[in-house]
Amino acid sequence: MEYLGSYTHKIAISNHRIKSLESGNVRFMVKDYRQGGKKSVLALSDAEFIRRFSLHILPKGFTRIRHYGILSSYYKRTIIPELQKDLGRPELAEKVLLKHRKCSSCKKGNLVTIATFPARGPPNGWREQIEKHLNRPI
Repeated sequence: MEYLGSYTHKIAISNHRIKSLESGNVRFMVKDYRQGGKKSVLALSDAEFIRRFSLHILPKGFTRIRHYGILSSYYKRTIIPELQKDLGRPELAEKVLLKHRKCSSCKKGNLVTIATFPARGPPNGWREQIEKHLNRPI
């Protein structure tokens, strides 16, 4: 169960919902919304369990979570427009001249860095900065 649980993390079924694996059957907890959210144990053959589980595996190139944190749909809808209105147009940063380099393929042309990007993810302390600006928790 622990082996399968590592693959089920936040995908189709969590590890704590799997109750037992015995004699070709998998028993796990389900919530029946037709019965008002009543929880019960469902038993499936191992082949049927794997078939249903594999329906939740995304095709190559798809990602489960596209936007989070400050880029989530909630922030795009509510907080970001409010900040843009309050802050107005930001001042442009000074242009930094960057070193020219030779092309690594042809060794003839010069490469010019026109932009650099920070590491992926929201900047450190973004939540505190927004809360401070709005004078309220988000």
